[in-house]
Amino acid sequence: MKWNPLLVAIAAALAAPVASAQVAPPAEREATTLDQVIVTGTRVADRTVAESTSPIDIITPEALAATGTTELATALSRALPSLNFPRPAITDGTSAIRPAQLRGMAPDQVLVLVNGKRRHVTALLNVNGSQGRGSSPVDLNAIPVSAIERVEVLRDGASAQYGSDAIAGVVNVVLKGSASGGSVTASAGQYSAGDGEQYQLAGDGGLAIGDRGGFLHLAAQLGEQDPTNRARPFAGTPAPTQPEPGQKAFVYGDPEVEHWGLSLNTVVPLTDTWELYGFGMMSERDITSFAFFRAPGNPNQNVPEIYPDGFLPRINNIADDRSIVAGLRGDAGGWTWDLSYNYGFNHLEFFTRNTLNASLGANSPTSFDAGALEVTQNIVNLDASRQFDWGLAYPVNLAFGAEYREEKWNQSPGEPDSWRQGPIPPPVAAGAQGFPGFRPGDAGHHERDSHAVYVDLEANLTDRLSAGAAARHEDYSDFGSQTSGKLSARYEFSPEVALRGTVASGFRAPSLSQQNFQTTSTTYIPGVPTPFEIRTFPAAGGIARALGAEPLQAEESLSYSLGLVLQPAERLYVTVDAYEIEVDDRIVLSSNLTGDAVREFLEARGIFGVTGGRYFTNAVDTRTRGVDVVGSYSWPLANGSFDLTAGYNYSKTEITRVAPNPPELESGGLDLERLDRAERGRIERGYPRDKFVLNGTWNLGDWTLLAGATRYGSFQTTPSNAANDQTYGAKWLVDLAATYHLGGWAFTLGGDNVFNEYPDENIFGNSTNGQFPYNSASPFGFNGAYVYGRISYRW
Repeated sequence: MKWNPLLVAIAAALAAPVASAQVAPPAEREATTLDQVIVTGTRVADRTVAESTSPIDIITPEALAATGTTELATALSRALPSLNFPRPAITDGTSAIRPAQLRGMAPDQVLVLVNGKRRHVTALLNVNGSQGRGSSPVDLNAIPVSAIERVEVLRDGASAQYGSDAIAGVVNVVLKGSASGGSVTASAGQYSAGDGEQYQLAGDGGLAIGDRGGFLHLAAQLGEQDPTNRARPFAGTPAPTQPEPGQKAFVYGDPEVEHWGLSLNTVVPLTDTWELYGFGMMSERDITSFAFFRAPGNPNQNVPEIYPDGFLPRINNIADDRSIVAGLRGDAGGWTWDLSYNYGFNHLEFFTRNTLNASLGANSPTSFDAGALEVTQNIVNLDASRQFDWGLAYPVNLAFGAEYREEKWNQSPGEPDSWRQGPIPPPVAAGAQGFPGFRPGDAGHHERDSHAVYVDLEANLTDRLSAGAAARHEDYSDFGSQTSGKLSARYEFSPEVALRGTVASGFRAPSLSQQNFQTTSTTYIPGVPTPFEIRTFPAAGGIARALGAEPLQAEESLSYSLGLVLQPAERLYVTVDAYEIEVDDRIVLSSNLTGDAVREFLEARGIFGVTGGRYFTNAVDTRTRGVDVVGSYSWPLANGSFDLTAGYNYSKTEITRVAPNPPELESGGLDLERLDRAERGRIERGYPRDKFVLNGTWNLGDWTLLAGATRYGSFQTTPSNAANDQTYGAKWLVDLAATYHLGGWAFTLGGDNVFNEYPDENIFGNSTNGQFPYNSASPFGFNGAYVYGRISYRW
């Protein structure tokens, strides 16, 4: 790691208050994050962070609000070294619903819970050239930040405890649940480039119910975000299909967003031992991103009578999200019981605006309803736990349970003009330019159900040794069954030193969208100046099978971790955890299969205006190895306190096996590769292998001063043309904020990326004729410095 003068200056600034302030006299030990009782990765009721057999991070509301972002995923990426959250642009729906990676693995290899219950995934499937290509994860940004009490991040495999998806880890969002108090916050900000203005109003409050400790806690937020644009003028060779030389034709940056969200969390005691509980959320986001510019002289994509100067299509997504969990829990017969029902729903509409269907000629509409995607989950859980005295030093905690889950995924067609070929025949393109509508043949209603049972044992075997074992069996109606297991242990050599480790097997079921999604997308392939019209075929469909596809099966994983927990001094806490995660039969989206032979292959099957195809496949085995280092230290001062936290993650994913190329891709003149170097590079080097985070908080009387520095490691792009391979260097970003407290009021002025750092610029071959100066896989985006103000009131 190369240390630059900027970090030295920051460290000196953070240390200054400690060196100059009078240290407070010793006091009794105060409660810290280590004493936080956790609910993730354990079914013991009083397990704390310090006692956990697996590495777990606690992200507080203060940490989520430490920067100017209003997005949960962005806030988590700035607090967690192991989380990667790039900001892709011109990637259709992925520009709106962006995926996050944990430990460099696929976004859908992370399980997300809310209050310990499974959160539904997004209806979107990421099929364009971004990190997380081929995944369908949970949309973290649909969860209102104003509703969150804390976020627990389990950095360990946990399929044996929670089921499918928990390969890289588990993110558990714990909602606020107090019976009194609340807050209201207004914030606004803008990038130093003069665009991307953001506004948000958020609040929450609690109410008491009855006299047994019941409560209802409500939260809400609404806001808007203007787009950013870092595109540059066209600098390529003039052509009818290109913009004019010197013309800035694209919008390349963050989308335009209007959003609102609501949440509730309630508990109603019925007796001294039984209670009803429930929580739910609803949110809506109206997101507009941009597609590729259509040049005025392009005869197959433009109608000059409508757009004499060409046009830039807009892709408008309306994301509607709903969830509700209701349950009954209590004690009976010496057991603690929990019976719950969990409903989740995500509906994503597509509208293509400022566009046309060139095959309709001058009569074409300029706005289209392009269809919708929808996902629904219904889950019933029954959980039970009890402690037994088996003659050990402490009681043994036994838990078991069962789950029934029903999943549905729907793809609805767009209006006919959004996809059909009009009276003008090929090669004039059919459908809405920018994002053609889903065809009736694409549409479908798909569903499956699954049943699961699990058992979990945890115990402190001695005063120093604790251990756990878990097993889970699941049976799916569409692909079969899976059994997962986990063993974990922690040995405390002394109060200052402990060793912990786990061995776990896991799996991820292929999503319904991965099995059934089909559409045509305008796709940019790095190093190629002209976009392609790429069609995604379902793996079980006839055309995909003709290209060598097979029905999808579950991914299977085996993970190991070994960690050291150190508390060498009062208020100093350090953990070091090494891990390895092997995934067999990983589901990936194949390379974009393009070329004249592919076009002729598709035309022979009645598919015109498409220049390439792709499908999902279990074609890859991967191995991820890495280490997490986390440390914190707190100085109590006579007139305040100073808290320092640091974290480092190194993660390396390697492809250990690629399934042999199916003979169908090497016959009939196709000569194609199912997984090309571009996709291999995206999996192995498309994200930073390391990341370092350093944050300091100085509480001084009525002031709170925050300073944070993050080093994002290098990443690479490996286009189909090896001459355009490029490595983007590591970058340091600095965030600063100052808050003045006046009674219940707080006034904050802050800046993110205050030194206006950008990623390295693309070489010309990767810049689409000079128009896209930055790679959208950049882990911190490419918008520059952001300045914001915030006013809060708490009661």
